[in-house]
Amino acid sequence: MKESERIINEIAQGLRQLDDGAIWFSSLSQAAQKEVLREVVRYAMQAHTTAEDGRAGVARSGVKPTANPAVMITMEPARARMGKIVNLPVDEYLKAFRVLVSAFSVADTRRRETSCRGQCGHPWHNLP
Repeated sequence: MKESERIINEIAQGLRQLDDGAIWFSSLSQAAQKEVLREVVRYAMQAHTTAEDGRAGVARSGVKPTANPAVMITMEPARARMGKIVNLPVDEYLKAFRVLVSAFSVADTRRRETSCRGQCGHPWHNLP
């Protein structure tokens, strides 16, 4: 499992604090940050993140609800907007990371409790 995959999923599962993940994310180069944002978008789409999940994620993220990534993830359809978050200016990357990971956490928690409950073979859902 890649470092970014492990960290993102640890945050989503409450095994790592979002603030610790944000510190890790901030230490990356801008190119690496953009790739991590793309990765989180892919995970969020696979988890079928909705605008409602986005609203719950924004509430957890510590980002103002009026910030660009927060507004974008709460608009319908959320899936169409998530990919556009990656194209925000560099100074929005940290807010985008916090919002995306938090929304992914909401959607992935639902997924782990429903479709993956008791039968999941996904390595990222079975972290130590």
